[in-house]
Amino acid sequence: MCRSVVGYPKDVISERMVGSGPIIGQDAIKKRSFLDLCYPLADGVIREASERDYDAAYELIKHVVGLAKQGTDSPVSGIIGVPARASIMNKELLLDIAKEVMSVALVVSEPFMVAYQLGKLSNCIVIDIGAGTVDICGMKGTVPAADDQVTFLKGGDFIDGRLEAAIARHYPGVQITDSVACAIKEAHAFVGEATAPVIAKLRMEGKPVAFDVTEDVRVVCESIVPDIVEQLETLIMKFDPEDQEEALKNIILAGGGSRIRGLDRMIARQMKDYGEIVVTCVDDPEFVGSAGALRLATEIPADKWPEIGVMFGAD
Repeated sequence: MCRSVVGYPKDVISERMVGSGPIIGQDAIKKRSFLDLCYPLADGVIREASERDYDAAYELIKHVVGLAKQGTDSPVSGIIGVPARASIMNKELLLDIAKEVMSVALVVSEPFMVAYQLGKLSNCIVIDIGAGTVDICGMKGTVPAADDQVTFLKGGDFIDGRLEAAIARHYPGVQITDSVACAIKEAHAFVGEATAPVIAKLRMEGKPVAFDVTEDVRVVCESIVPDIVEQLETLIMKFDPEDQEEALKNIILAGGGSRIRGLDRMIARQMKDYGEIVVTCVDDPEFVGSAGALRLATEIPADKWPEIGVMFGAD
C-alpha cells in the first residue's frame, strides 16, 4: 500500500545517497533520515494551500497514476476518495492536480465507496477509520447527503501522536518517535481487555530496554471511541424510525483503524441502549474503498458520475 508521503533529499550529501527524488510512500519512510518528509494529504485532503503541499500532492498522484499505466501511454480515468465532509475547495484542489495526469477524475466520499463495494447501499452505517480522519456515513438508498456524513480528525495519526506522548510520559527518558509509536500500534492496537501484555523494545540512553506499554496502547486506542459513539447516535436519529433497527444491525468498520482488536465489540456495547447492535469488520479494510471505486467506475455510466461527486472530463 502506498503511504501518502513524499520525501525530498535534505542536502547534497543526502541526494548522493538516495538520488534527487522525490521519493514516494513506504520507500520514503525507510529512507527518512535522508529526507524532508511532506504529508500533503494529511487529514485526507491537501493539508495547506501552499506550493510545497500542492507540488507534493502532484508527485504523489502522478506516482499512483504511473503505477496504473505500467509504462504505457494510455489515458487514465480515476476516482479519488476524500473524507466524507471534505470541502468543495479541497475537492477542486485535488481535481486541479488530477487534471495534469488524468483524462477524467471523480472525487467521491470514501465511506460511500466502501458501502458501494459491499452492496450496503440502504439502512447501513459505514465507519471508515483512516490515517487522518474517521468518516461515518449513513446509507439510505441514495448518494449520501452532507447531513448523512460526519468527519473528525482522530484517525491513525492521532493515535500515533497520543501513543508517542503517553509512552514518553510513562517512561521519562525513553527514545520514542512517531514512526516507532505507529509500529507499536499496528502490531498491538486493542481496546478492552488485553489478551497478553504489550511489550515494546525501546531505547533508553541508547540501550535496548523492554517496556510494558499495554495500558498506554489501550488508553489511546479507546480515546477515539466516545467520538465514534456520539456521531453514531446523531446519525441513527436521521434514519426513518422504521429503518433504525435495521441500520443498527448493519454497522460496518473499515479502514486501517478497523484492525484495532475489540473495537467492534466495544462500539456495540456502548450502543446497547438502542437495541440489538451488530458491528462487522470488513475483510480487506485498506483496499475495500478502492475496490468500491473500481466497481463504481465499471457499473455507473460516466455521464452519471456528476450525480455522485465532483469531477472533470465528462463529455
